[in-house]
Amino acid sequence: MNLQVVNGATASAERFGEPPQVVPASPPGLPGMTALVFAIACGLSVANVYFAHPLLDAMAHDFAIAPASVGIVVTVTQIGYALGLFFIVPLGDLFDRRKLIAGQAILSAVALIVVGVAPNAAMLLASLAIVGLLAVVVQVLVAYAADLALPSERGRAVGTVTSGVITGILLARFVAGVVADLAGWRWVYLVSAALTLLMAVTLYLILPRHDEAERPRTPYPRLLGSVVQLFVQEPLLRVRAVLAMLIFASFNVLWAPLVLPLSAAPFSLSHTEIGLFGLAGVVGALGARWTGGLVDRGRGQQVTGLGLLLMIAAWLPIAFMGQSLWLLVAGIVMLDLAIQAVHVTNQSLIFSRRPDARSRLVGGYMIFYSLGSALGSIASTMIFGAWGWSGVCMLGGGVALAALVFWAATLRLGH
Repeated sequence: MNLQVVNGATASAERFGEPPQVVPASPPGLPGMTALVFAIACGLSVANVYFAHPLLDAMAHDFAIAPASVGIVVTVTQIGYALGLFFIVPLGDLFDRRKLIAGQAILSAVALIVVGVAPNAAMLLASLAIVGLLAVVVQVLVAYAADLALPSERGRAVGTVTSGVITGILLARFVAGVVADLAGWRWVYLVSAALTLLMAVTLYLILPRHDEAERPRTPYPRLLGSVVQLFVQEPLLRVRAVLAMLIFASFNVLWAPLVLPLSAAPFSLSHTEIGLFGLAGVVGALGARWTGGLVDRGRGQQVTGLGLLLMIAAWLPIAFMGQSLWLLVAGIVMLDLAIQAVHVTNQSLIFSRRPDARSRLVGGYMIFYSLGSALGSIASTMIFGAWGWSGVCMLGGGVALAALVFWAATLRLGH
């Protein structure tokens, strides 16, 4: 293999006290079929984090959890996810990602089985936290895709793989609803465990093999410390991480409590019917590929601004879903398209900054995503219990407006 030491990687390695990073002289490119497999694997992995959303009422019933507090089921999963982002994802810059990815997937399958047979709320919450911890294999895959892609195609590659992530989040609700109606909510996790094991074997067989000797042998504590240093050294990372926190808080303000009004009168929808609303959001997820292409052409800031405006506007039809569920569908499409556009832009921009530290960059960035998701989930279910759907919509719209104001105030740092 033709190798060279990249100047930027050498300088950053010296700042972290690491040996110079050796990387391929020219990226091999990411074949379309490989990108598709990455996207499918990401979708399945992230779905494990979001299966609970349409099942909250059933879980609350089985474990005697109050409806106003059942958002804790989603919150503990997101907390586990945040911990995995900090403690596991950076290992992708240190070890063979092929082995790391397959190992995480196998352990995820075990944790999913425990969720499916949990006898009490304590076991449920603990096992869901572990599911979240290990689901960060998604971000290892996204960073891997960015490494393999040609520089001129990186935004498009990240967009393709990320489309799998968002599609997985949204389809999780539909699939979970169908399986729950047919066989009960526990089988959602047991079926996913089997699919996750299959995914582990597939990825181990198709992922490129790399010589671990090419990677720096950095002590683990120093590797984690370098994640913090990246936030100090990279203003762009700080800005885009806060945007991630705000947009995914708004995202979960919608999705976490949505099952509660839709399953009650006057709608009284089944889990399958509620899950169908996730399919509407897939329309937004399909925008990921062209969004990445715009970022490749230097239009990241324009995409961000328009995306945030669309996210604010989406909450108006969502607020009037009582008059027509088609208004809810329109709002979901708008919201998911906006969030996907900003999310792909965020990742594409930060990946271009530090090629030697992509796993650490995405790990640090996604910690804020997970924090926003957790806060949005627990806050929205509490707000729904106190002020109903109108309170949820005011919260979601307010968070979206805060994201727009923050972006405008930090515009000069966002390049």
